[in-house]
Amino acid sequence: MAKKISLEDRLFLVQRNFGKKSHITIDQEAFRKDPVKPILFICPARVFLLNESSGECVINHENCLECGTCQVASRYVKWTNPSSGFGVTYKYS
Repeated sequence: MAKKISLEDRLFLVQRNFGKKSHITIDQEAFRKDPVKPILFICPARVFLLNESSGECVINHENCLECGTCQVASRYVKWTNPSSGFGVTYKYS
């Protein structure tokens, strides 16, 4: 039987190299109006967090796996490819 690998162990296999400028933007007004806010729980890397005091979405773009789930789950997320030389690299072991 194969050993189960935790999400944290799987994420360890991903090397990230992101610049200071985010490749993800959010229409904050549309985010605040959304009663469900699916990007807060659908992102496997927990890129999006709710700022309780302002009601805005905080983006931790450094955690991004470039899976595109956020674009599918929400119309107010704009995701573009990271600048040349930046992004994720997957290690296999």
